[in-house]
This record gives sequence, C-alpha cells and structure tokens, in this order.
Amino acid sequence: MLAVVKIAGQQFKVKAGDSLYVPHIEGKNGDSVEFAEVLMTDNNGTVSIGNDVKAVVKAEIVNDLVKGDKVIAFKMKRRKGFRKKRGHRTQYTQIKVTAIA
Repeated sequence: MLAVVKIAGQQFKVKAGDSLYVPHIEGKNGDSVEFAEVLMTDNNGTVSIGNDVKAVVKAEIVNDLVKGDKVIAFKMKRRKGFRKKRGHRTQYTQIKVTAIA
C-alpha cells in the first residue's frame, strides 16, 4: 500500500517500512506518531484521492534530532567594508513508517 502524506507542509510518498527524514517533530526515540493528513492512497491499483481517503499513517521516531548540512548566507558590499556572515543547520527527525491504516 502506498500513501502520500502531508507532514509539516511538505508532501511525502510513503510505504510501510520506509525510513525518511521529516522536519523536526517533538518526541523521543521510540515514540509513535500518527499523521492523519493523508492526501492519496493506492491499494493494489485502487486509488483514492481527496475526501475519499480514510487512512492514517503510523510511524515510529528512530532518531529525534538530525542536523542537516550547514548553510551559510554571506553578504558583502565591495569597497565599503561591509561583510555579514550568518549560517544555520536545519533540524530533522528520522522516522520509520510502521503501518498505513
């Protein structure tokens, strides 16, 4: 069974057993989470979209905090002595989909 689920404003295509990185979710390692905003499901060729979808994606938190790559925003104006360097690392949570019910 395949599902498209909306997590923190982003859409993910998931199957049971998939492991993926999603924007940071509150919780500890081993906690179970449910995502009720399922946009589409495909069950052996039977596709349901929109309001017809009556599914919930259940997942388990594998790693509660994973930091992404460092992103640096550097601004400079030549001949003026103006330099500004800012950076950040986006935080993710690794989850494993246990079931689509």
